[in-house]
Amino acid sequence: MKKKRKNQMNRRTFLEYTSKATAGSVLFNILPGATKKMTSIEGEIKIALIGCGGRGTGAASQALEADPGVRLVAMADVFPDQADTCFQSLSKKYADTDRINVNAERIFIGFDGYKKAIEMADTVILTTPPGFRPLHFEYAISRNKHVFMEKPLATDVAGIKKVLAAGKEAQQKKLNVVVGLQRHYQKNYRIIKKMIDYGRIGDIVSGQVYWNSSGVWVRPRKPRQTELEYQMRNWYYFNWLCGDHILEQHIHNIDIANWFIGSVPLSAQGMGGRQVRKGPDHGQIFDHHFVEFTYPNGQVIASQCRHQEGCMNRVDERFQGTRGDVIVNSAHYGVIKSKRGRVLYDHDGEKDINPYQQEHNELFAAIRAGDYRMDDTGRGAEATMTAILGRMVTYSGQVITWDEAMSFDHKLVPELHSFNDTAPVLPDKNGQYPVPVPGVTQFG
Repeated sequence: MKKKRKNQMNRRTFLEYTSKATAGSVLFNILPGATKKMTSIEGEIKIALIGCGGRGTGAASQALEADPGVRLVAMADVFPDQADTCFQSLSKKYADTDRINVNAERIFIGFDGYKKAIEMADTVILTTPPGFRPLHFEYAISRNKHVFMEKPLATDVAGIKKVLAAGKEAQQKKLNVVVGLQRHYQKNYRIIKKMIDYGRIGDIVSGQVYWNSSGVWVRPRKPRQTELEYQMRNWYYFNWLCGDHILEQHIHNIDIANWFIGSVPLSAQGMGGRQVRKGPDHGQIFDHHFVEFTYPNGQVIASQCRHQEGCMNRVDERFQGTRGDVIVNSAHYGVIKSKRGRVLYDHDGEKDINPYQQEHNELFAAIRAGDYRMDDTGRGAEATMTAILGRMVTYSGQVITWDEAMSFDHKLVPELHSFNDTAPVLPDKNGQYPVPVPGVTQFG
C-alpha cells in the first residue's frame, strides 16, 4: 500500500459529515413537514442537462414530467452527435408543448461546455460518465444550483473528497441535491426499511447483495478516433471513467446494505478477476467481484456482482436478523419472514410510481415550495466510497480498512481539455490495457 498522508479524513470524520447531509432526506421520507423553508418559486424552473446519453435523456424527461413549469433551457456534452440525438428525442416527445427551450446556441459541445449550460439554469442534471461527476457537481454548487446527479459520485478517493466539500457548501447554501440511488424513493424499500427500524427482524447480523447479469454494451473503436475519444465512447470499461461495474452498477445493492444497517463498513476483503470478458475491447475492468464487508457491530455482508453470459442472474438484497429475514428487490418485491418461516409482510405485486420518476417528483416539489429538504449527498458519498473500497480489495487481494482506503493518494481522473489530450491509461502494442492483478496491484 502507498504511504498514508497526514491529516487525512478518517471514517469518523467522514460519517460526521454524511450523517448531517443525509438527515434532511431521511426526515423528508418519514416526516414530510420537517423542512427548512425558503422562498417558494413561481413560474418556470429552468434546467440544464450535462451529459446527453441515454440516462441523461431519461433523467431530463423525468424532470420535465415532475412539474408543469420545468423547462429545459441548455444542454452540454463532449459529443455533438450524442447531444443532437438527445435533443431530437426530447423535442419529438414534447413537440406539442413549450417544455424544450433549447436551440443551437444553447447546446454546448466540449470539455468546458458544462459551465455555460449550468449558468443558464436553476437546476442541473448531471449524467455524464461518473469520473466527471465531482468536477461538475463542484461547479454547479459554486454557481448556487440545485442538483440531480446520477450515481456513483466519483471513481476515486480524490473525487469523493471533492464531492464532500461541495456537499458541505450545498448545505450552507440550502441547495437541494438528489442522487440517483432510486431505491430510496421506491415504496417497498421505504416500507421495509421502516419495519427494520421498528425491530421486525431484530438486529441484522448478516446479508447478501447481488447484481449478477450478462453485462452491458461494447462500442468498437472507429477510424480516426483519438485514444481519449475511444475511451470516453467506451467509458464503461475504463476505471477512471466508470470505476468498474462494482461501482457503476452494484452500488445500488451495496447502498441498501449501508441503509438497512445504518452504517458503512469498517473493512473489506474479497476477490475478483476477468474470466470471460477479457479482450482489448473490454478495457481494464473485471467481469466478477466478490466482497465481504464487515460492519461495526460485526455484521458481514457478502457482495456479489458478475457480468458473464449464460450464468445465473440475480439482482436483489437479502438480510438475516435475530428475529427474522428479509428479501427485497427493485421489481417491487419485498418479503419479511419470521425465523419459523411465517410471512410477516409481503409486498409482492404492490407497485407504486416509478422510483426514477419519484426522485424527480420530490426534488422539484421541494424546489417549487422553496423548501430545503432533499440532501442525498451524504448517502451517495457513503455508497460510492463503500463500492470503491470493494474494488480496492478485489483488485489487491488484501484486507483494507475504511480509514486506510480514505488515506490513499488515489486519483484516477486528470484535468482534460480536448480529445487530443493524453488518456490516463494507454494500451500496449497488442491493444491490451493494464489490468489489476490481485497480489500485485496495491489498490485500484
